[in-house]
Amino acid sequence: MLWGLIGLIVIIWLFGFIFNVVGNLIHLLLLVAAVLFVVNLFRGRSRS
Repeated sequence: MLWGLIGLIVIIWLFGFIFNVVGNLIHLLLLVAAVLFVVNLFRGRSRS
């Protein structure tokens, strides 16, 4: 689920970067996805 969300946001970010569509919102969503990825990475390691 998280990987799918990250992939989707990266694709939307690239689309927005190329065509300058909703620029700041795309970058904000990419930042949120990156933070979620890091949090998930650390939570996964601490449980094992």
